[in-house]
Amino acid sequence: MTRERGHRAASRCGSWGAAALGVAGLFRAESAWAAGADHIDGAALSVWWAAPFVGLLLSIAVLPLAAPAIWHRHYGKVAALWALAFVGPAAVAFGPSVALYEVMHTAFLEYVPFLILLYALYTVAGGVLVKGNLHGSPGLNTAMLGIGTGIASVTGTTGAAMLLIRPVIRANDDRRHNAHVVVFFIFLVANIGGSLTPLGDPPLFLGFLKGVDFFWPAVHLIAPMAMVVAILLAAFFALDWYLFRIDKTRPPKPDPTPDSRLRIEGWSNVVLLGAILGAVLMSGVWKPGLAFTVNH
Repeated sequence: MTRERGHRAASRCGSWGAAALGVAGLFRAESAWAAGADHIDGAALSVWWAAPFVGLLLSIAVLPLAAPAIWHRHYGKVAALWALAFVGPAAVAFGPSVALYEVMHTAFLEYVPFLILLYALYTVAGGVLVKGNLHGSPGLNTAMLGIGTGIASVTGTTGAAMLLIRPVIRANDDRRHNAHVVVFFIFLVANIGGSLTPLGDPPLFLGFLKGVDFFWPAVHLIAPMAMVVAILLAAFFALDWYLFRIDKTRPPKPDPTPDSRLRIEGWSNVVLLGAILGAVLMSGVWKPGLAFTVNH
């Protein structure tokens, strides 16, 4: 009992700390770069400048499967190598000062705010615990995937996945065919669900940092997202119903987590999620005029 109470206290402190960090970081000061400093015009670059980025993506996709020992030990070095593959030629082609400016601009105005937001959503959403268990029928599974898809644009796809993956797994742990549930969960909750706000998807958040309106994704993507979600949920329900009927014809598996009443712990973190949402919104409209020179 004491250990569980201590764990809850630590989780609560971590959630409040993450929320505070998220609010502070999202009220970011617009860094004042050197007056008249040159920068790289991305629209004027040839396609070959994207080769390091493509190489990084291929490394992330291929090396964990093709060379897992090398990747898990040296993934940081691999990422640094691809970064240098861009920064080095950029320093030669455009000058060291311009290359340094672009590195610092990307780090302080894009990468750091993104990490702060991701950490805040990950920690705060992880402090909301769904306990209990239900029976993983096709209808219930479809409903859980729909709920997860709906909240992913507020909690972030990582937060929504953390919140619901355990209830989804527990609900289906007595079924013989259940791998497809996690596959569709990844499609819907961990990817498509974050399409409506900058909180949900990293590219949308980077666009928001560049000045794209907070509600632009919701206005322009709601229709295509709804169509894709409807198609996937219908396909999932049909597949799950078919496999559910097959499971019924075979001897049942022992249920390691019997059905029990659902309950939610960590309601205070829901308030923190609202604070993070408000901070992101305000960071896009409130310009306090604070500035500091990073590169001169």
